[in-house]
Amino acid sequence: MKRLSLILFAFLSLTAFTTLNSVWTNDDAHSQLGFTVKHLGISDISGTFDDFDVKITSTKPDFSDAVVELTAKTASINTRVTDRDNHLKSPDFFNAEKYPTMNFKSTSIKKAGKDTYKLAGNLTLNGVTKPVTVDMKYNGTVENAMNKKQTAGFQVTGTIKRSDFNLGSGFPAPMISDEVRIKADGEFIQ
Repeated sequence: MKRLSLILFAFLSLTAFTTLNSVWTNDDAHSQLGFTVKHLGISDISGTFDDFDVKITSTKPDFSDAVVELTAKTASINTRVTDRDNHLKSPDFFNAEKYPTMNFKSTSIKKAGKDTYKLAGNLTLNGVTKPVTVDMKYNGTVENAMNKKQTAGFQVTGTIKRSDFNLGSGFPAPMISDEVRIKADGEFIQ
């Protein structure tokens, strides 16, 4: 009996210091990575990156300790105009052949309100890495009735400057805004 108690105590002591990481990955059919720029100062032009993967690792149910990693294929840019997409893939902008992916890895997450966070990290785009901070909203977790898996929803919004990443330096801000608004919505499966 003494030996069993000792084994049970050792097991409980070890598990008390073990954190269980939950890994969540984006559900492609229910996730979108989008952006918007101002053209000629008078209209918004929006697009998406259609091939991307996001992984969120967290030990807390409210995701307040989340680590977010994103990889998107730059050649998957889609603005619904083939000529424009081809130009955006060229060395004038994303240089998709030389830099086939853009990457983001978070470095910190800070609570900003109920279910809202400031997510900071390093964005690598067009061969340039810069720190960026975006807003992240946790929309909740439910069990998906179709696959019986836990599914969490998030929205990320923010703004980056294309000049920070040498994107389209030959196209001045009056033609294409320097500010690029980011909006990503996603469902993530555990």
